Amino acid sequence: MNRPILASISTEAFRHNLTRVRELAPESKIWSVIKARSYGHGFEAAFKGLEATDGFALLDIEDARWLRENGWKGRILLLEGLFHPAEVANAEDLACDLVVHCDSQIEWLENYQSQSHKRFSIFLKMNTGMNRLGFNPDKYRIAFHRLHALGHQMHHMTHFANADQVNQLPTVGQQLECFEATIADLTAPTSMANSAAILWHRTVLGDWVRPGIMLYGASPTGSYKDIEHANLQPVMRLQSEIIDIQELKKGDRVGYGGRYQAPESMRVGVIACGYADGYPRQAPDGTPVWVEGGAFDGAGVVCPLVGRVSMDMLTIDLRQAPQAKIGSRVELWGTQVPVDDVAQMSGTIGYELICALAPRVAVEIK
Repeated sequence: MNRPILASISTEAFRHNLTRVRELAPESKIWSVIKARSYGHGFEAAFKGLEATDGFALLDIEDARWLRENGWKGRILLLEGLFHPAEVANAEDLACDLVVHCDSQIEWLENYQSQSHKRFSIFLKMNTGMNRLGFNPDKYRIAFHRLHALGHQMHHMTHFANADQVNQLPTVGQQLECFEATIADLTAPTSMANSAAILWHRTVLGDWVRPGIMLYGASPTGSYKDIEHANLQPVMRLQSEIIDIQELKKGDRVGYGGRYQAPESMRVGVIACGYADGYPRQAPDGTPVWVEGGAFDGAGVVCPLVGRVSMDMLTIDLRQAPQAKIGSRVELWGTQVPVDDVAQMSGTIGYELICALAPRVAVEIK
């Protein structure tokens, strides 16, 4: 029998979250962002659950090839464009849209001799304050004209650095003002909004939105309370089982380093999940774990983690779950315990946890 840890991926939750994006951005087309193996959820599940999208956005051209080989006929956007001039022909063969963010990428397109004389759909990226990828405003218009002269279909693109932090400078408004001033009289569709902008800045959506984390049911800010009323559904549910129960006396310690000391006689459940599965080693005592069979109605209860997370196991306080036994199911994150809550207590964000799901964890697509 396999080790009991399992990640369940809900394609219905994917569909629900995509519908929410359409409700929030009804005038925009949608690039569903599936980089990093669909944020750790796998391409197969995302392809099935997000098939109603207008296009998929990703990083690796081989992932674009996977989509084509599995029947996707729609648009594919390479979010970081090309990494080498030899990839231009591959991108043409796979009918990819390209983000262009630097002079080298323009030169590769200028030097490329297409056999089919096809032209790319280009999303030219402007650096409006993120200071990551993109042309600075004073160089953007020249880049636009170089690509337009080649006959490519042009789009304007930028990325908001602080859409989830409205009071932090530079604000979304400042970035938008810079963007709009720079593209004045350069008529082309726009792509600006990430998940945070879709949720909280719906006056800056543009013609194409680029939802990422919200499609997976987690928060752009890293805090679940910020999306609690956004009507999103978690797509990944990480589950396991209690594989042993220890009876502790007052003063007994738990785990490596004895971080937790029992305040009284108590039961501690040992769960088949550790940092080698993608659970955060830095999770502190008190991190929530849901256990079936609670103290009151038997439907389940949240119990606190106690002791240091080890490679293959973690331990929880069962005082609120007297009915729990070996074989009782637990949820590490998902529908009962938001992944953002686990991440926030562990000093990180939900993005990192779902992206870090280990290959050894079995995955079930529902």
